[in-house]
Amino acid sequence: MPDSGELLRDMVGIPSVNPRGGSGAGEAAVAAYVRDWFVGRGIKAEVREVSPGRPNVVATVPGRDPRFVLLESHLDTVETDGMTVDPFAGTVRDGRLYGRGACDAKGPLAAFMLAAAELAAGPPPPFGVVVAGVMDEEHAYQGVLGLISDLADTEVVGAIVGEPTGLVPATAHKGCVRYTVRTLGRAGHSSRPDEAVNAVTLMSRVIDHIAGTPPDAAPHPLLGPATRCVTRIRGGDGPNTVPGRCEIDVDRRTLPGEDPLDVWRRDRAELTAVLPGQVEVDDPFTVDYALDTPATSPVPAALSAALEEAGLPASVQGMPFGTDASKLARAGIPSVVFGPGSIADAHSAAESVALADVDAAARLVADTIRSLGGGTA
Repeated sequence: MPDSGELLRDMVGIPSVNPRGGSGAGEAAVAAYVRDWFVGRGIKAEVREVSPGRPNVVATVPGRDPRFVLLESHLDTVETDGMTVDPFAGTVRDGRLYGRGACDAKGPLAAFMLAAAELAAGPPPPFGVVVAGVMDEEHAYQGVLGLISDLADTEVVGAIVGEPTGLVPATAHKGCVRYTVRTLGRAGHSSRPDEAVNAVTLMSRVIDHIAGTPPDAAPHPLLGPATRCVTRIRGGDGPNTVPGRCEIDVDRRTLPGEDPLDVWRRDRAELTAVLPGQVEVDDPFTVDYALDTPATSPVPAALSAALEEAGLPASVQGMPFGTDASKLARAGIPSVVFGPGSIADAHSAAESVALADVDAAARLVADTIRSLGGGTA
């Protein structure tokens, strides 16, 4: 199997910070690297533009069965501000490779690439393998939606989505709906506050309500309770002006079975009732669905079996964060989330991943695909 350290160091060394709708290099350079890596090993691969200058990369290993297993991870990373290690050096220390994206999610992508290369070098696997590195997972999910469109005529029996799960198979994760809440007061001079209506003071009542009122949803066996919290606040125009407006952003994490838009409608009715006529709730700016794949689906079951064979924890788990897997599942592709690294290291100031875990993930994914058996999925 090729060296995981060299592969991951090369990918971490190519900046692919998500521009989040603004200007920036994006994912094009790392997508080209992944394509060339596959082509150099005799594996068909191509770059497919999703939005101007921002492509996915897709590689294909044929199998004995015309159907495919999808290995999907993302090319983009979050920003590098505040990092305490060189974000693009790929420094290796004590068996860990450091840099932005090492854990989330170039490490998982490297594991998928290594697994696909191993399968391509041997007898044809039971099913074909599609490896996809997608853009824009950290912002608006354009990459996975473009991939779903590209795979419309391809029969995919299941997917493994690469994220840092600590080599644990995750068949469930939360969704989310995010929206802005606004309080409307009346601005005035701070020397005469009784003649104004302080929107920040009004907002404190809304925040207290959110903090003291948990979502009305039954806990999920793998995910626990739904959550709701305030993530940003904006208010005030100057040190001597009573603010007439204040805004907060709310992050509501949804559970399987909850529709995010229905959740938002209920929240809107609830929060506007706290201060009638003085609270506005905007339409959501982020909507994502939860994942809840049956553990008995062929790909999750085969992955659990491979973990058990390797003497590793094999029980499926739930994850609180969202992934591309929920979009694939809604498109009819049963999906499990799996990869090396810990979510605690993702987006962190010293992001890193253990190279031994990248190697282990590659072996486990290759074993999973081999074990599926022709025509049984």
